[in-house]
Amino acid sequence: MGRWEPNARGRLAKAALELYGELGYEQTTVAEIAKRAGLTERTFFRHYADKREVLFDGSGALQELFATAVAEAPQSVAPIDAMMAGLDAVSTVFEGRREHARQRQAVIVANAELQERELIKLASMSTALADALRRRGVEEPAASLTAEVGVAVFKVGFTRWLTAPDEREMSQLMRESLAGLKAVTAHGGTF
Repeated sequence: MGRWEPNARGRLAKAALELYGELGYEQTTVAEIAKRAGLTERTFFRHYADKREVLFDGSGALQELFATAVAEAPQSVAPIDAMMAGLDAVSTVFEGRREHARQRQAVIVANAELQERELIKLASMSTALADALRRRGVEEPAASLTAEVGVAVFKVGFTRWLTAPDEREMSQLMRESLAGLKAVTAHGGTF
């Protein structure tokens, strides 16, 4: 594939994920990624700061979507239900991308540096969600607690979606996870 082909960013991301799966994250070089994509290293660095960022591209947009959906949920809903509106919005981003998400997650789980980056991303998401809730008039500590719950439900729902033997939608698994949490906190039960 020549350098003039469209979608350089997508080709680089695809090549990186393939190579991370084949060779391992640490063993893969930017030169190998660029070569697999049919591009130059210079082109790689026009799109990504480093090889780690290929895996986290879009994190900012995902966080913004989540926080915006929470902030724009109807004022009449409880903060935890506003969080569900955010979880529903985020779930749409992953539609049709389960295999890609599984591959990406396998790379992250296999590397401590990437796990740390993922935790930083989730902490940043929690901060953004707490800000969105405060803009809705939710006071502290409820805003921060609800934001942390939202991130926890996202993590659990995401993991369930990745490992589910069936093809249920992520939003359904998010809703089940939140409902289970509500049941545990309301009645001390299990789910």
